[in-house]
Amino acid sequence: MKQTAQAYIVTAVIAVVAIIIIASSSFYVVDIKSQCVITQFGRPVKVVQQPGLKIKTPFIQKAKYFEKRIIEWDGEPSDILTRDKENIGVNTWARWRIVDPLKFYTSLGTEDRGQGVLDEVIVSAVKNIVSSYPLHEILRNTNRKLEYTTVELEKAEMDKKVNVVKGRAILVGEINKMANEGLSERYGMELVDVRINHINYVPAVIPKIFDRMRSERIRIANKYESEGRREEAEILGYMNKELEKIESEGYKIAAETRGEANAEVIRIYADAYNKAPEFYSFTKTLETYEKTIDNNTRLYLSTDSDYYQYLKGYAGKEEPPDILPGQ
Repeated sequence: MKQTAQAYIVTAVIAVVAIIIIASSSFYVVDIKSQCVITQFGRPVKVVQQPGLKIKTPFIQKAKYFEKRIIEWDGEPSDILTRDKENIGVNTWARWRIVDPLKFYTSLGTEDRGQGVLDEVIVSAVKNIVSSYPLHEILRNTNRKLEYTTVELEKAEMDKKVNVVKGRAILVGEINKMANEGLSERYGMELVDVRINHINYVPAVIPKIFDRMRSERIRIANKYESEGRREEAEILGYMNKELEKIESEGYKIAAETRGEANAEVIRIYADAYNKAPEFYSFTKTLETYEKTIDNNTRLYLSTDSDYYQYLKGYAGKEEPPDILPGQ
């Protein structure tokens, strides 16, 4: 009895394990973000895109899952020579999805191979389109007027005669169209969008570009400096002219004032002479002696000298000292 019970238990366990194995091989789940291809002995027999619990033949059929959502693709920078001989590096990114899982499985099999196909078709389309247009068509969308910090840069841009015919947005659309050609028919995949991440000059060209920009800025700086020196010379010339004008007017006013003062002095002297000619002559004589005679000068006068007569007349008029009353 004991051996019989053990045999029943072993048989039940084996049956349960077998049922689990068969059930796990028979049922599969497709979630909302996935789609799958059912293969039988390696050959696809069915495509399942609706989410839910599904049934397949155990051990014979297998489910191969693929992404139903949009998948990212990021490319490496590509060195491209534009039509106007500008060597630039263009970095692009794209988004794609699997629209025909059966064709995708039979032609590529895995999403990694799909990424490899996009590496070829997108890079090829970018090179073909970018190399067919000048650089300004790839950088700009419209002919809107750009704002420059200096008039010279704006003039240099006008001299280049930049005219945007299509613009970057249209060129990106052409890249998308060219890269998308035949993808659905051959691989069961579709490009949702292709965009240019950034555009830059290749590293070997960047130092030359910087040198050219530096020389351009130096030329503009030298022009501003020469214009500044010219304006400085004009300002200094005008200032010196005004200064000379002010000084000449000052000298003129001073001379006129001095002349008027001298005339007034002469008039006063003339009035004084007319009122007391002898006194005027006497004072002028004293002033002359004061300026010509000092302590070391000996003066010899004759009795008929006018100065002697003045001194003699002054000495003869000297009054006696006052006598107090009662003396």
